[in-house]
Amino acid sequence: MTGIKMSERLAENYEEYYDEGESEWRRLCAVEKADSIVSLCRDLPRGSVLEIGAGEGSILSRLSELSFGERLHALEISPSGVTAIHARRIPRLVECRLFDGYDVPYGDGRFDIAILSHVIEHVEHPRQLLYEASRVARYLFLEVPLEDTLRLPKDFVLDPVGHINFYSRKGIRRLVQSCNLRVLGEMVQTPARGAYCYRWGHVGLMKFWVKEALLKLHPGLATLLSTYHGALVCEKAAQEGPSRGTTSDEFGGGPRPRNPG
Repeated sequence: MTGIKMSERLAENYEEYYDEGESEWRRLCAVEKADSIVSLCRDLPRGSVLEIGAGEGSILSRLSELSFGERLHALEISPSGVTAIHARRIPRLVECRLFDGYDVPYGDGRFDIAILSHVIEHVEHPRQLLYEASRVARYLFLEVPLEDTLRLPKDFVLDPVGHINFYSRKGIRRLVQSCNLRVLGEMVQTPARGAYCYRWGHVGLMKFWVKEALLKLHPGLATLLSTYHGALVCEKAAQEGPSRGTTSDEFGGGPRPRNPG
């Protein structure tokens, strides 16, 4: 038991967050998010997969369609999310449980892969959740919006989306490394094309292709100017002491990412 609990303010924000059940917007976003998981984890064992912060189950549903993971499990802080996931009757889903946001109710090494897709930006103590996720799974997949751009406002205001942490590509990488996790692969993607079209029609499609082109031509500038999605797959690193008098390469040491974007 961690003894750390979610604040009442955040708990209230998510209690009825998924009352509408399945959402076309979330379904479209889940296509890109599930593709990231499959791409970075295709060579890893995936007999048992746990999604922590599973929302209303759109990613789990897509993973099941793609036959990714023999046995899927889900944890979610929102009672409305748990209800929505159960209503989906996802074929490969073994169980979905409500949890407190930090204490993962499974034993050490229970899963092959733990998934935290667009979760860490919502939690008050991200390292604690990362420690718990890496405790119960051999590998950890993590994706966040890269919102620490030039356009990020100076002052914080809590909005209904619930993002309280804002990451850059370097920031999220250093976060997982500070939790004794070794990065095995990395990718940066433009948010789902279908979601752009759903929200803005033809204008949305143009926005998507402009962002996609900028990411290919100049990834550093792209992620400085606009929000993209950054994904990592990690495993526990060997315990090491602090380095002395050394400098890391641009990716902070360790294996080079598969897709530096």
